[in-house]
Amino acid sequence: MAPSDPNTPVGARIAAARRARRMEQGELAALACVSLSTIKKIEQGKRNPGEDVLDAIAEALDIDPARLLGSARRSDSRIHAAVPALRAAVDAYDLPDDGPVRDPAALRSSVADLEGWRLASRYTQLARALPEPLAELSRAVQSLTGEERLDAARLLASAYRSADAVAYKYGYHDLSARLIELMRWAACNAEDPVLEATAAYVRMEVFFASRQPVSLSAGLRTLQAAIDRAPAPDAVAARAAVGALHMRAAVAAGRMKDATTAEVHLAEAKALCSSVREGVYLGTAFGPSSYRVHEVAVGVELNDGPAVQAAARQWKPPLELPAERRSHYYIDVARAQLWQNLGDDAFESLRVARRIAPQHCHEHPQVHETMRSLVRTKSSDRESLIGYAKWVGVI
Repeated sequence: MAPSDPNTPVGARIAAARRARRMEQGELAALACVSLSTIKKIEQGKRNPGEDVLDAIAEALDIDPARLLGSARRSDSRIHAAVPALRAAVDAYDLPDDGPVRDPAALRSSVADLEGWRLASRYTQLARALPEPLAELSRAVQSLTGEERLDAARLLASAYRSADAVAYKYGYHDLSARLIELMRWAACNAEDPVLEATAAYVRMEVFFASRQPVSLSAGLRTLQAAIDRAPAPDAVAARAAVGALHMRAAVAAGRMKDATTAEVHLAEAKALCSSVREGVYLGTAFGPSSYRVHEVAVGVELNDGPAVQAAARQWKPPLELPAERRSHYYIDVARAQLWQNLGDDAFESLRVARRIAPQHCHEHPQVHETMRSLVRTKSSDRESLIGYAKWVGVI
């Protein structure tokens, strides 16, 4: 029974993940801070891990807990349970409760953890961890002065963006819109025009969520205005921020079937990324590989299936890209393959997307749409297909 099989026991999944990392049981036990006998019993199916033990094992294996369970239901419930505390931290942004404020290095480390989990689509860890640093950073912005306050505001903007990832992916669009506005507020308090450009990039989510042509048009205007306001792309961070805005504008134009505008923004993004090494800049991945992912996304939005297929045969996203972006690439490719009547290829692309970032894949509306079509039309490999469809909740 393969680890990708939804019926595989959790112990077998843990054992398979451990072996894939060439890790001995003793090493896993030490990294997870649990006894060796516990690891052995779990892998043998003699004991089911509790939530805390499973989380510790998943962290030691650098894998999302949902992948070890073969189901996102547990992750979903824990994320939804964490949302009230997240809302409370957001509501008190200007009047946080009393409490300590750690030194700047500790605050930066905490925010870096949040950003790393966001980019890896590890939303369960994000949701559970967010309320405390949001409250602490709000206290820092309210209590500090000078450069320390500016730094705290930059970190708070990043933390709000991480919180938005949870809210947006799990359908709390009212909370997402609120978090985006607070990200913009924090960016203004940081007096950082590059960070303000990044906030405009995130704001586009509000318009994408609507899916209405009038909203997409408004969102595209918002992105173009942000490009006009952004600082000159002299420094690397500014080039990355402006280039990311152009990439997102290209996708928005593609979704509006405006090929000319999409091509203009893609050309601008390509020119900017030619002098930028692939990396994460102020929380957004940008560079040559990110450009290629967006080029495929625009092709999908413009219904250019053959071009997407040709691009997918020639190039695969490298591991240096964040998991969410790599997963999104295969979700887009699956859509193009479906339109070319390549059902088997489309399903395989979705399986790859799931292996890369299961929580991202589970919540993605385009995965749901593609799976509904595959369930109706694909005749082979029905058992795996139905299992996947059940996993994402479309049947």
